Amino acid sequence: VQLQASGGGLVQAGGSLRLSCAASGRTFSGYHMGWFRQAPGKEREFVAAVRRSGGYTYYADSVKGRFTISRDNAKNTVYLQMNSLIPEDTAVYLCAAGGTGYPYEYDYWGQGTQVTVSS
Repeated sequence: VQLQASGGGLVQAGGSLRLSCAASGRTFSGYHMGWFRQAPGKEREFVAAVRRSGGYTYYADSVKGRFTISRDNAKNTVYLQMNSLIPEDTAVYLCAAGGTGYPYEYDYWGQGTQVTVSS
């Protein structure tokens, strides 16, 4: 499966962004989906995940209550709604698809989209 993330940009602290990740190739609904992020000089970290059906989600403590992951299997797309953004959320955000390693391990990765939060 091929993944393409979009929707990043520059936003002021307290603002919102919605990221999208479009999938092509194999059946999207057969994959659990996740979002990760990587800030300069830091390791990649888990942000959020959603199961195949969309009925179960899981979040990192740092984004819980501010971010919402969702998916539309008819559109082969997973979303990350990010509210109340803070400068510490600045990173490249990557989406990932996987089968058995929910919520932390994935088989396929997209290239990412840059999110910059100014103070």
